Amino acid sequence: MCIKPFPQRARQQGVTLIELIIFIIVISVGLVGILAVMNTTVRSSAQPMVRKQAMAMADAILEEILAKDATLTLPETDFAACGNRALYVGVQDYACFDGAPATAVIRGIDTLGSTPIGALVGFTAAVAVAPVAVSGVALQRVAVTVTGSGETITLFGYRAAGF
Repeated sequence: MCIKPFPQRARQQGVTLIELIIFIIVISVGLVGILAVMNTTVRSSAQPMVRKQAMAMADAILEEILAKDATLTLPETDFAACGNRALYVGVQDYACFDGAPATAVIRGIDTLGSTPIGALVGFTAAVAVAPVAVSGVALQRVAVTVTGSGETITLFGYRAAGF
């Protein structure tokens, strides 16, 4: 008697429909995750530029103020209108830009140069000037706060008389 072995099945080649569907689902989930991360990255990539613009504006205004004399002021007594900044002679002259009322600010487009900077249209700066004494030396503490495009930057500086 001759026993024949069971015929071997042909080996499967390719993938089944279920494996293909699972592969598509896994790849889709991975792509959605990657695209979500890229979306967040692209959306926040402009933030450093906005922050840098706000910092540059605050720095320029602070430098402008600290270049003035610590004790001199304009002979005018009413700075509520916040007149022409080009005429200011002292640090205290800038105290009118305290943000109260809301229009008492330095607008980003109002530069001292001849050409307004269009990128700073949405920015405003408020200035706080306060006398302080450090180790017996009378100083003017200047705080410049620039706000715009979701950013708020505050820079501080000190001005002493005679320096």
